Amino acid sequence: MVNGTGRGWGRRHTVLILCFLALFIAYTDRVNISVAAVAMREQLGWTQTTKGFVLSAFFVGYMLFMIVSGWLSYRYGGKRVLAVAVVVWSAFTLLTPWAATHSTAILIAVRIGLGVGEAAVLPAAFELLGHWAPPHERTRAVTRFLSGIPCGQVLGFIGTGWIVARWGWPMAFYVFGALGLVWVVFWLPKVTDDPTADPHISPQELRVLRGPSVATDEWRTIPWRRYLTALPVWAIFVAHFCNNWALYLLISWLPSYFREALGLSISNASLFAAAPWLATFVTANLTAMAADKAIASGVSVILVRRVSIGTALVGIAVFLMLARDVHSPTMALSLVCAATGCLGLGMAGFLPNWLDIAPRHSAVLVGISNTIATIPGIAGVAITGWLVDTTGTYSSAFLLTAVVSVGGATFYLLFGSGRPLDGLAIAARDHGQEPAEITVQRN
Repeated sequence: MVNGTGRGWGRRHTVLILCFLALFIAYTDRVNISVAAVAMREQLGWTQTTKGFVLSAFFVGYMLFMIVSGWLSYRYGGKRVLAVAVVVWSAFTLLTPWAATHSTAILIAVRIGLGVGEAAVLPAAFELLGHWAPPHERTRAVTRFLSGIPCGQVLGFIGTGWIVARWGWPMAFYVFGALGLVWVVFWLPKVTDDPTADPHISPQELRVLRGPSVATDEWRTIPWRRYLTALPVWAIFVAHFCNNWALYLLISWLPSYFREALGLSISNASLFAAAPWLATFVTANLTAMAADKAIASGVSVILVRRVSIGTALVGIAVFLMLARDVHSPTMALSLVCAATGCLGLGMAGFLPNWLDIAPRHSAVLVGISNTIATIPGIAGVAITGWLVDTTGTYSSAFLLTAVVSVGGATFYLLFGSGRPLDGLAIAARDHGQEPAEITVQRN
């Protein structure tokens, strides 16, 4: 039961856990092909470049539908959009073995469809968290939700390696695809978009949630010009892009790196590829607790975000540069764990920053941000395949990622902010400067 201070178990925690599980399932379905592709390449005769195109195809659908899914979440609510999305991506996961055995072109089309389905998971969840996460819990709520990424990767990598070794690579897609359909059965009766419409919420918890987190008519107005011309918005865009360059490189290529560069078996390569994401989970949640505590004690929001994002991106650059000339699997694993641990630091930075500067419109802005941040999933993953084919090593790919990371840290440190832009828009109207707006009626 939740008391007046918000302590104890509340309905918002149920919503958060189910959102976490949706992201968890999304990442098992997303990364299982990274392990399965090692066996698929050997069976189907792919080059590294072909494998790079197959791995990057997901991000085409993911990027193309991201803004649309943000708008749909904003208009129709996160509950319905996320339920439909999970059904769609689960169906495409189940179709993957059939597509792979027919042609590479059909497989690429199915991977694009998987990306279309998964595009909704972040915007829909942020739409819900904007209603269900009170300001003093924002960093922890967002980071606990995002913990579904490393947890899904751990199960995806280890589980796929184990399944492939025993039953072959097609079974991995059947098992993980079925998980999403089970999740929908629990999701639909448990969640409402608006806390005030939840029949099981207590009056005490509702008082905790009242304020910027509860929907009002103000949510229907999006000051586009204010947002898209603000440097703090672009600082998050850039930080998100640079973080995802490293994230997608490591998600897509770690199993191949440990298998081909360091000579491990497929099962051992999947174990080595999974371990680094435990570091992400630990550092993300520890950083989130420290960040909320620091903000509650009076430390400025922007200082907390700058420390988190700056340390994350610079740390990624340092550890990947150190990994370039390593030939020991154990040393390579240690350095990659350090790099993915830095990714966890960033999780407590740039995505909670949306709820700092634009809590009313975070779903739409996260959709735009994740669209931009998906470019590395297409370009970065494909470029990595080309670089490995051309040079025979992963050294150039790690160097390029380090340069991108340092550039992102520099831009955010210069232009990031923790001030609510909504408040700036109101001030502009008070001085007779009307921002461009669009009105959306939620059905």
